Amino acid sequence: MDKKIAIYARKSVFREDSISIESQIEMCGYETKGQDFIVYQDNGYSGKNTDRPDFQRMLSDIKTGKISKVIVYKLDRVSRSVLDFSELMDVFQKYDVDFVSATEHFDTSNPMGRAMLNICIVFAQLERETIQQRVIDAYASRSKKGFYMGGKIPYGFNKAPIVIDGVKTSMYVQEPDESADISLIYELYSKPSATLGDVLRELTARGLNTNRRGQHWNTARLSEMMRNPIYTTNDISIYEFFKAQGSNMINSTEEFNGVTSQYLFSGTKTNRKTWDLNGQNVVVAPHRGFIPPDVWLACRRKLLGNHQVKTCKAKNSFLSGKIKCGNCGYAIVVRFSQRSKGHVRYFIDTGWTENHCCTHKLPTIHADDFEAVIIDKIRAKLSELTIQADTNTKDELLEKISNIEEKISRIDSEIEGLVDKIMLPDIDKTTVKYINDRIAKLDGQKIGLSREADKLRAERQKRSETDFKVLHNIMDKWDELSFEDKRSVIELLIEKILVFPDRIEIQWKV
Repeated sequence: MDKKIAIYARKSVFREDSISIESQIEMCGYETKGQDFIVYQDNGYSGKNTDRPDFQRMLSDIKTGKISKVIVYKLDRVSRSVLDFSELMDVFQKYDVDFVSATEHFDTSNPMGRAMLNICIVFAQLERETIQQRVIDAYASRSKKGFYMGGKIPYGFNKAPIVIDGVKTSMYVQEPDESADISLIYELYSKPSATLGDVLRELTARGLNTNRRGQHWNTARLSEMMRNPIYTTNDISIYEFFKAQGSNMINSTEEFNGVTSQYLFSGTKTNRKTWDLNGQNVVVAPHRGFIPPDVWLACRRKLLGNHQVKTCKAKNSFLSGKIKCGNCGYAIVVRFSQRSKGHVRYFIDTGWTENHCCTHKLPTIHADDFEAVIIDKIRAKLSELTIQADTNTKDELLEKISNIEEKISRIDSEIEGLVDKIMLPDIDKTTVKYINDRIAKLDGQKIGLSREADKLRAERQKRSETDFKVLHNIMDKWDELSFEDKRSVIELLIEKILVFPDRIEIQWKV
C-alpha cells in the first residue's frame, strides 16, 4: 500500500480571529511539493487535548500504515500539551511518520528539527499555562466585585440583567414560590430542637417531598441550602460571623448595610467549602436576601455542629458505599439497634427512611447475614473465574510477547548482517549510506517493538498480581483479614450491589 501525506487543520470556534481551516490547508499544501495528500480537519475543537474526531481518524490511519508524513500549519494545531505531543511523537516514531510544521519550519526527519520542535513544545505549554492563570485571576477579580459568575441558579431565585461599574452582568431576583419554600425550611430548622430529618418529614407531610424543579428533598440538599449566605441580608452580624470563622471579608463593615446580600466563593487555601469557612471569600452581592439574619445565623450555627454528613469513611461494614436500593437508587447504610445481647447492625434504605422517595419498602436486612451472603457469592464468582482463567488470558499475552520477541530477533539478525557488509573493504559510499539508513530504520522498529513487549509484560504481571486463584485462597482466610484488606477485596471485585425486595444483584468488575 502506498503511503500518503496527511494535512491536519484545526480551528476553535472561540477564536474567530484565528486562521481559517481553508488557509491552513493551503499553506500546508506547499509543503507536499505536489504529492498526493489526505486532509483531516476539526472545526470547533480546542487544542487542550487530542480528543477530536478527525485527529483520531488520522491516528487510526497512521497505525494502519496509510500515512508517511503529517503536515500542520502550526504546532498548536495538534496540541498545546507537552505530554500529548510527546506521546504523539512516540507514535510517529513507532510507525515511521515524519512531522512538519509549515510556518515554524520544523521537520522531524532531521536532528535539528527534532531539537527545535521539543523547545517549541515547552514554550507552547508555558503560553497555555499563562493564559489559564490570567483567566483564574480575572475570575477572582470579577468575583470580588460582586459580578454574577455563571453556574446553576440557586433554588429560590431567577436572574435579571444589571450594570456594575459600567460592566453588563446579572443579579439574582427572588422567585416567589421557590423562596416561600426556602423561608419555610429555615423557619422549621431554626427551632432549637429541630433536626434535618424533622424538616424533611414535615415537608413530606405537607406534600412537598419534591421541590418545584422536580428534585427530591433530602437532608444533604437541605443542609447545603441553609449554609449558603445568598439567602440572607448582609448586616453586621453576618460580617462578624464570617470574620470569626476565618473568612476573607472583601468589603468593609459599612457595606454590610442590611439591604443587599453576599456571595461565598472559594479562596486559594480552603478545605471542604460546605463546612470549613476558613479562607473562604465573602463579597457583597447586588441582590436582596429574604431570610432574616438572626434566622439564618441560628440555622448556620446549628449546622456547624452537625457533622453527620462528614462521616465519609466506611467503618461499619466492609460493604459500605457499595449497596444501593434497586428501586430508588439511594444508598443502603448501616444502623445500630440496642438489644439485650448488645448492639445489632442492620442495613436501611435511605431512600425510604430519610428521603421518602422509595415506593418499595425493603425487609429488615441484618448486616451479618447479608455480608455472609455476599461472601458466598464472591466465592462462587471466583470459582467460576478461576476455571475461565485456566483457558488462559495470560497465555495469550505470553504468545503475543513471544511473537514480538521473534520479530526483534529477526531484526537483530538483519542488523548483524548489514554490519558485516559495511565492514567489507571494497564497499562504496552510496551502499554505506543505504546500509546506515536501513540500520537506523530497523533500530527504530526494534525500539517500537520493545516498548510494545514491555507493555504486554506489565499487563501480564498486573493480571498475575490479581490472579483469581490467589483471590480464591484469600477468601478461604477471610475471617483473618483486616477490615482494610476486606475493603480492598470488595473494591477490586464489586462495582455495585443492588437490593430488591425479592433478590440481590451484584454488578461485578471482573
